[in-house]
Amino acid sequence: MQIIISPAKKMNLDTDSFACRNLPRFLAKTDQLHACLRAMSYQELKALWRCNDQIARLNFERLQAMDLRRNLTPALLAYDGIQYRYMAPGVFTSSALEYVEEHLRILSGFYGLLRPFDGVIPYRLEMQAKLSCGDAKDLYSFWGTSLSDALFSESDCIVNLASKEYCRCVSQYVPNGARFITCVFGERKNGKIIEKGTLCKIARGEMVRYIAEEQLAEPEQIRSFDRLGYRFAINESSPDTYVFIKEE
Repeated sequence: MQIIISPAKKMNLDTDSFACRNLPRFLAKTDQLHACLRAMSYQELKALWRCNDQIARLNFERLQAMDLRRNLTPALLAYDGIQYRYMAPGVFTSSALEYVEEHLRILSGFYGLLRPFDGVIPYRLEMQAKLSCGDAKDLYSFWGTSLSDALFSESDCIVNLASKEYCRCVSQYVPNGARFITCVFGERKNGKIIEKGTLCKIARGEMVRYIAEEQLAEPEQIRSFDRLGYRFAINESSPDTYVFIKEE
């Protein structure tokens, strides 16, 4: 069983807390993206990043000085979004850290697929960004089947805790006989199940923490998740979609 999650836009530089163990497996392709980005003007990059001047200037300067092989931060500590704050990997036990290193994978527009202790540097590049690189018109075509191929070479069961923007890189390439299980976190409203963005991110982070602490081996064990007021909703779920509802 492998678990996939999305990255976060905000990133940290932390070269002290934990040592990196590896370079990202798709670093050669990241080099290609780096070269494509370096060839763009500030205004082109700002439009690609869809951000204000302050954020664009920071990332433009990062891009010019970027060294993909030095002063690296383990991926698990590099991202600083809501999901990662609720996951709180900085206080994981050693056994939880070893579990996520084996079972957790982070999808990335820039790096492709990351293990928790792969060394990364701060960057800005969302998977849905309209970046042309080589013969690829965007990042979905740039990465193609490479991310799903890598994931399904490790396991025939993927637990999806990533956003739709990112899981698309895997969900459309599930091989025959493999499982791709998406976890949904919602609330009941007027007879419907409503997902709220921030609450979903919080729940995904808490779910990763729960799986790592409990050292779960089978996807069916995830159904016992009962944190933050969520409960598994068997009637709304299916073999490929696990629905967790936060009751009022």
